[in-house]
Order: sequence, then C-alpha cells, then structure tokens
Amino acid sequence: MKALILLSALSGSYAAAADSSVTFHKDVLPILQQHCQTCHRPGSIAPMSFLTYQSTRPWAKAMKAAVLSRKMPPWSADPGVGHFSNDPSLKSNELEIISKWADNGAPSGDEKDAPPPLQWPANGWTAQPDIVLKGVPYAVPAHPKNDVVEWMTLITPTGFTKDMWITSVEIKPSELGVTHHICVSFVPHRPNVSYNTLLWVDKQRDDAGVEVAPEERKFKAPTADGAGIELPGRVRNRVGANSNGDAAGAVGVGFTCYVPGRALSDFRPYHAALLVPAGYDLSWTIHYTPNGTELTDRPEIGLTVAKTEPERLLIESFGGTDPAKFAIPPNDGNYAPAPSEAIFLVDAELVWMSPHMHLRGKDMTYKLVFPDGKEQMILNVPHYDFNWQLGYSLDEPIKVPKGSKLIVSGHYDNSANNKFNPDPSRTVYQGNMTWEEMFAPFFAIVVDKSVNPATALKIPFATGGA
Repeated sequence: MKALILLSALSGSYAAAADSSVTFHKDVLPILQQHCQTCHRPGSIAPMSFLTYQSTRPWAKAMKAAVLSRKMPPWSADPGVGHFSNDPSLKSNELEIISKWADNGAPSGDEKDAPPPLQWPANGWTAQPDIVLKGVPYAVPAHPKNDVVEWMTLITPTGFTKDMWITSVEIKPSELGVTHHICVSFVPHRPNVSYNTLLWVDKQRDDAGVEVAPEERKFKAPTADGAGIELPGRVRNRVGANSNGDAAGAVGVGFTCYVPGRALSDFRPYHAALLVPAGYDLSWTIHYTPNGTELTDRPEIGLTVAKTEPERLLIESFGGTDPAKFAIPPNDGNYAPAPSEAIFLVDAELVWMSPHMHLRGKDMTYKLVFPDGKEQMILNVPHYDFNWQLGYSLDEPIKVPKGSKLIVSGHYDNSANNKFNPDPSRTVYQGNMTWEEMFAPFFAIVVDKSVNPATALKIPFATGGA
C-alpha cells in the first residue's frame, strides 16, 4: 500500500514538473502571435496588450477562463458549415498549454526560446497603409438629448489624380468605445459638394430615444411670415437644410464598414482590388454612441494600393428585407423577418460574409441556391454577438454562376431571456440606433475586372447599414 502511495506521489510530482515546463516565451507566445495579437496590441480594439510577458502576465487566469469558455478568441460560425481562413479558434492542445501555464504561476521561461516578434504596423494599423485619408474630428457629447447622436454623413476629397486599384481598406476610429460604426465608399465628385462638413437629420424620438412612427411625426417648416407650418416628419429630408446631395452616405465603389470586431477589408488574398476612378470623393456614414464621457474621435482610412493592375475586381455589398413589413412583436423570442435575397447577374466567386443585426439579433444563415435548384449552406452563425460583428473569409472561394441566389435568413430575440434586450415590451422596427434593429447581411464577391459593379447583383431591399 505504501509503495502505491509513493508511486502515486512520484507520478504527481512528475506531472507537475512537466506542467511547469510550459512557459510564456516557449509555449504561450507563439499561440498569442497566431491567434490574439491582431486585437491585443497597442492601438487596437482589445483593452490589453499581449505582445510581451510583462503586459500579458497579469491576465493569465482571466485568459485561461476566456479560452476554456470559448469566449476568446471570438468566433461565432458553426464549425460544421464551411471552412474559413481567418478562424482564430484554438486547438485542444493550445487550450491545454494556456491552462497549464496559468495554473503553474504563469512562468516566463527563457527569453531565448521566444519566436521573433511580429512586426505590426505603427499607430494600430493592421495593414501598413500606402495612403491615409483623414476624417473630421467630432466631439461625442457625454449626455446628449435622449443619449442619441444621430447618424452623420460626410464627404472628403481623396485627392486621386489618376485611377487607383485599392487592395485593402482599413477604417480606424481613435475612440473605439463610442464608435458604433463608420462606413465608407468612393463616389463620383459633384460640383456642389460641401467638403469636410458633418451633416445629419434631427429625427423625432420619444423619451426612450426610439424614432416616432412616420404617421405620428410632425415638423414645423419655415414660412415667409415666420409662423411656420406643420408637416409630416417624413417630409423632413426634403425641406430640411441637412443635405449634401445624393452623394452623402451613398453606396458607391467599395462600400465597407468598421464595426466592433471588423475594421480591415483585405482583397489581396483574392488577387482582387477596387477600381477607384480619378477625382472620386470619399463618402462617410458615421454613428457614435455616447458613454457618459465626452470624447473626440479622429477617424482615419488606411488604403493599400496595387503596384500592377490586379487580376479581378472585388465587390462588397449587403442585403436586406422590406422595412415596411419588419416589426418584432413584444416578447417574441424567435422573430424571423422575410429572408434577404441577392441575385447574381454575372458569374462570380463568393469570398466573404458578415452578418449585421443589433442587440436583439439571434442567428443568421447564408445559403446559395444555384440555377439547377441545388442548395448549399455556406455560413451558419447560431449565436450572433453584436459586440463582435465578425467577417468570415472562405478558405476556398465558392464559384457562383449567373442566375444563382444568395438567400440569408435570421431570427431576433425580443424576450426577457435576451440579457442585451433594452425593452422586451416594445414592438421593434428597423432603425439606426442599437435599441432599434437592422437586418443587413454583408458579403463580398470577386468578378472579372471587365464587369460593371452596378450591374453585377440585384438586391431588393438593400436598406442595411451598420
């Protein structure tokens, strides 16, 4: 019996010795470089840096809990549907290494065992930009009326004097905590454009910040005698002064967005690019969400440019559903809007997808229906997370012949079981704010560079946004 006890003790001590051999520099740092440092570095979205032992060590126990629960790295796609090149999920042996390292005091180990540090671009960029285009600084108030800052639009010049083949677009806000989204696209220059002017529409909202129904809105338009005349709120855009022509907020060439968890649209792996003609301007759509502290955001756009003309053209787009029929009933835990449908008018390859909903978003699935009737499920996100609106890059592009359809379905949870639900007692309509809703399945395709992007797809109700 004593021999068995001694043998057991020796076995335990050997296991402990083996576990203690797991060190930061030899075992943990390579995992962080491959799976975590994209976000966990200075200037990026994560609140702490994992570049060095000194900055990582205080988070060892929290790191173990986050990876074992699969909370980190964030990834929401069903592993049984599709294969994605940007999947950061940890393998079982990597989970074991981080767990053992945390349990054994998070030892540093020998710095000589460390792999060479990754050379990340300066100033928080993910891709080193060839060109940086700056937005307009905006002071997000601490407590605006109804805690609402309305969507704003902006036009800035690109300064492009020749046609440009853009191979990646990265949108970088300076104040991530208050940036709900920034979307940009390249649009034709208009002679009457007002550059560098943030514009918006003051929408009528109730005490909860929800936009008043169209039939209930009133707006007093100015008249010559100064008395004004009441008009329905739906006329506001036609009579108000907040207008920059059709260019402001328009979907032009290369529509792409920053949302939490997604900032870089990179077309280089697909040997594709956006063709931006000389003289085009940059159109911005910007949405801030106050957090109780006044912060000034200074957004920038980083672009990489092809040295030679690329093989193919990239088109990023999004679907939608009929906003007139979108209404989530109170306490409905599984509301399904009419699916989004995109019809392919040319042969293409599907390369990327990204669901977008707000706080009541529950799940989203992407399905291709081919001209011969064959169907293929290509993405299933069973647990949508508004805080991590990820993009999913296919390992292998899917060939989509002309006449195919991309059908996207989703559900919303407007019940009390949804911990993010602001108010399950309300009917929820489509709207700009996080406590309203959207159904905007983003996707990207590559086509022959001779294709006109405006005639590549037919998408009814592409009323999304971010």
